[in-house]
Amino acid sequence: MQVTRTRRLMMFLATLLLVPALVAAPVSAAPARPPVPLNPLDQSVLMNQVTPGLVDINTTLDYQGAVGAGTGIVLSPGGEILTNNHVIEGATQISATSLADGRTYPVDVIGYDRANDIALVRLNGAGPLPVAAIGSSATVAVGDPIAAIGNAGGVGGVPSFSPGTVTELGATVRASDEAGGGSRELTDLIRVAADIRPGDSGGPLVNSVGQVVGVNVAATLTYQMGGVRGGEGFAIPIDRAMGVANQIREGAGSVHVGDTAFIGVAVADVHGGTPGAVVRQTLPDTPARNAGLVGGDVITAIDGRPINSASDLSDIMDQHHPGDVIALTWTTRDGVVRTETLVLAKGPVG
Repeated sequence: MQVTRTRRLMMFLATLLLVPALVAAPVSAAPARPPVPLNPLDQSVLMNQVTPGLVDINTTLDYQGAVGAGTGIVLSPGGEILTNNHVIEGATQISATSLADGRTYPVDVIGYDRANDIALVRLNGAGPLPVAAIGSSATVAVGDPIAAIGNAGGVGGVPSFSPGTVTELGATVRASDEAGGGSRELTDLIRVAADIRPGDSGGPLVNSVGQVVGVNVAATLTYQMGGVRGGEGFAIPIDRAMGVANQIREGAGSVHVGDTAFIGVAVADVHGGTPGAVVRQTLPDTPARNAGLVGGDVITAIDGRPINSASDLSDIMDQHHPGDVIALTWTTRDGVVRTETLVLAKGPVG
């Protein structure tokens, strides 16, 4: 499984706190509608209501020499947490701090769905915890006042509060980081005029009565309104997010449940649209290194199935588990096509 992820603003810098944030380029056919001026949300009331049902998520990525931070939404008193897949992706250690009791808990991953960017995790030993008030995204309309709440900046403590309005429903974006890794198209999103920032990922988009109607997932960096630079973000509708969470519980659909399979490479899309996933780095004592892959090689197929991008590699690997045997095909830097049999190892999350 690839190690380079779309959530990193910078890579392999152990001295920096790197907070999950997908940078989104809107590709929707319909332009966002301008926000309708409405009465401001009552920040104090909403924060008192929403904060106890949240956790700050912190990750360690030993293979990348980095750490990360994001947000999670409490779904059950026993500590079941909803967040983005990209918040925990690539993590070798995960912990979460409850904003209700201030305690920090180790985190077990129940499962994830990369395509929908949703993960379901559990706080080990937690409970009982206050749960978030889950609303319905079917009630959301353009012009509605909303607020994005989360761990902006990865600083922990009192959550950030970013009010705004809904500007589009059913939005589509292509989300990526600024490190040149793979990108992924996210569809059917709630588009908002709100300053969603790194660290807010996985946190709630709430309506005027404090119900969660979306999961913060991505933001643009170039949004302007009235000549003043502001924030624009995107959230996964909560109805869809809860549907994915149910699939993870049941092990149904295209979700991944259980340990993550691992090849041991950091990859990116090939420049110029050439099919394949170019290897940036191979990690020591991994199937890829043992098979002879090096930086600059291009992975082109698994078990004969073509790999056209870094995301393709992740999608196919999600269908496997540690111990599975695959046939990996790649083109070396010298143009030689090789195929080797690999036994997949247990790797980091996602």
